Order: sequence, then C-alpha cells, then structure tokens
Amino acid sequence: MLESERYGEAMELLRFLLQCQGQEERHIDEWQALLEWLETAFPHYIEGEDNEQAHLDKEIDLDEEELTRLKVMGKLAEDTDYANKLLYKVMHEALSEQTMLALEHLSYLNGEDIDRSLTEWLQTRAMHPLLQYRVLQTLHKRGMQGCVTFVRGQEQVEVEIENVPLKDSDFPLVVHDIVDRVAQHTEVQEPTLYYFAQELWIQFIKGAYGTNVYQSLLIEEDLVMDIWAAALHQTVSESLTGSRNEEETRAMYGITENIRFQFEQAYRALKQFISEGL
Repeated sequence: MLESERYGEAMELLRFLLQCQGQEERHIDEWQALLEWLETAFPHYIEGEDNEQAHLDKEIDLDEEELTRLKVMGKLAEDTDYANKLLYKVMHEALSEQTMLALEHLSYLNGEDIDRSLTEWLQTRAMHPLLQYRVLQTLHKRGMQGCVTFVRGQEQVEVEIENVPLKDSDFPLVVHDIVDRVAQHTEVQEPTLYYFAQELWIQFIKGAYGTNVYQSLLIEEDLVMDIWAAALHQTVSESLTGSRNEEETRAMYGITENIRFQFEQAYRALKQFISEGL
C-alpha cells in the first residue's frame, strides 16, 4: 500500500490491526508507530471532519525527538532492512556526520540484535573515544541496562549503560563547576578563551567517561577542581596564543609547587585528547 501511495487504506488497515486481540506487543508498537507516522506525514488522508485541526494539534504536541522517531519508523516501514543498513554505515563506512546520524536513528529501532552488534563492535574495534561515547549513549537510549566493558587507549573501562549521560547537563555538578572556575578568570576579559574552554571540556569529559581520569576529577574537592581548571585554562590559552605562561596560569588558580605534578598530569591528559583529534 505504501509503495502504491494508498496511504488512506494503509491507515485503515493499521487501525483495524490495532483493534485485534492476542497480538504480540512488539507488533502493536510497530503498527502504532507506523500509523502515527502516516497521520503526521499525510494528514489529508485522515478521515473525519476535524482532520486539519487534529493534525495541527498533533504537530504542536510533537517534539523534535518524536518527529525523528516517526521518521525512522517510516523508513523502516519502507525498507525492512533499514536497521542492518544503519549498522553497516556505522561499522564499516568512514567516520562522518552520517555515522552519528545513523547511531541516532538506531536509538529508535527495536531488536536485541542491534544491542549485541553495537556492544560487540564497541568491545572489539579500536575507535575514537568520542565515537565510543556516542555508542554508549545509543545503547542507553535504546533501553539497554547493565555493564559494558571495553578498552579505552590502554585502559579497560567498565560502564553502567543506564548511567551514561544523554545530555551535557546530565553530567555530575563537579564537571560543570570546573569549567565555571575558568569562567571566573576569563569570561569578561577573555571570552574567546572561555568559549573554547567550554567546548574542549565537554568533549574531553565525554572522551574520558568511565576511565580512571574521569573518576579522579569527580572528587568534589576545591584542590582537585582548581587543578583541572588550571590545566584546562593553560591548554586552551596555549592553543589560542601559542605562548606557554604556565607560571601565570598556576598562580591564578593557586597551584603551588607541591601540587604541580598533579597539574601537569591533568594538562597532559588534555593535550593527549587533543592530539587524538576532535
């Protein structure tokens, strides 16, 4: 029916199927999602006098995430092999924005085989830490639970899938407090430095998620936060100006000689992350 553009008949059939008893829940979910997509994409095929207003109300209620889900379900309805094509794009094609888009679309598709494929890929293939993080986010959005163990650099990392932040604001408060300390020294006089510090910091946190480095910076102590804030300030300042001025930066954050080693460790971690490419 979809191939021959008989959308009205397809809607009627789906409504009939949804009234049938004894059907598998998976089928019901797929039929409901497909019906919602059809009603959104082709509102003029909906029967009834209040179709136009009903469509306007539905448009208002749908957020961006829901619209994406409906779009994905529509593609699945048109191509039953859509999930496998997305997996192939993610795992075998060159890393690009399309890779990230494919991962996002996989978030909305059912099937434990998708979870298994993504988990196995994460555990067996060397990949950029930011791509690792996006895979973890996809598994979380898909509703997977439990621990996943994989290798990040030379370190074996264990992550609870349900705890992976889906939004930047979901990270622990201490993560945001560290970059806020950079803001105190740069937001007014060096706004460009602060902007790049924000961008680098959130990318670094995602790339380091679950590692020993990530765990070490979660300690809610002023000293630890000052060390990381100073290292972040120093890293971005060097990138923008080309000059080191480390003593000035350390003095700004109260980094004395007895904690200089910890500062240099944090600084090296940030520099190594940048060297891996953003």
